Amino acid sequence: MTTTVKLEVFRYRPEEDAQPLYQNYEVPFRKDWVILDALNYIKDNIDGTLSYRWSCRMGVCGSCGMMVNGKPVLTCAAFMEKFLPGPIRVEPLANFPVVRDLVIEMNDFMRKLRMIKPWIIREQEKPLAEGEYLQTPAQLAEYKQYSMCINCMICYAACPVYGLEPAFIGPAAIALAQRYNLDSRDQGKSERLRILSQEEGIWACTLVEECSAVCPKGVDPAEAIQRYKVTGATEWWKSILMPWGNR
Repeated sequence: MTTTVKLEVFRYRPEEDAQPLYQNYEVPFRKDWVILDALNYIKDNIDGTLSYRWSCRMGVCGSCGMMVNGKPVLTCAAFMEKFLPGPIRVEPLANFPVVRDLVIEMNDFMRKLRMIKPWIIREQEKPLAEGEYLQTPAQLAEYKQYSMCINCMICYAACPVYGLEPAFIGPAAIALAQRYNLDSRDQGKSERLRILSQEEGIWACTLVEECSAVCPKGVDPAEAIQRYKVTGATEWWKSILMPWGNR
């Protein structure tokens, strides 16, 4: 019966490490423990210098994404039992610069999020006296799956295109753009399409689909991108065949 498990944890303290290294820790095995529990045990009982992000511990905040045995996961939802007998290797999310230990630099992702304008854009608001903007269940279903994204960046760690071309806007940001494009209250889809039709936008995706395979919330960014490509191609042909439509 397993009583302890070895973790190989990526360490990088820029003030003292010239290069990253791996540090081994022996932690208790408990059937109900996830990887985040093991990291918290190390932090509380073995090595208080270990740095990593976490917050809600219930798969909502998206802050505890890391690579576990080479795959991007939410560590609050990855049970240790799945990785027995170990050792279990824990690393920061791939494709991002490392700030310290398991903490990655998020600025590039946050910049791209702002770029795609993830909010409802209205050309003109109707008077308050006319009431709220109502939606049918079918209209809600159009975009609901994309609204489940928690910005955990796991899809970026799995995306080979982002790994090779960091300028690529990336799966989560494009899926969130679709979330608003498909919202019946929004009028900003043309504005977002101009941004995402650039070289680093939808056309950079080569449809590997790893982004959808690893999403912990069941969002399908690959589908969002392919739908966006159809829209982009349709709008391009319309601009050629019916140029007066843009006047």
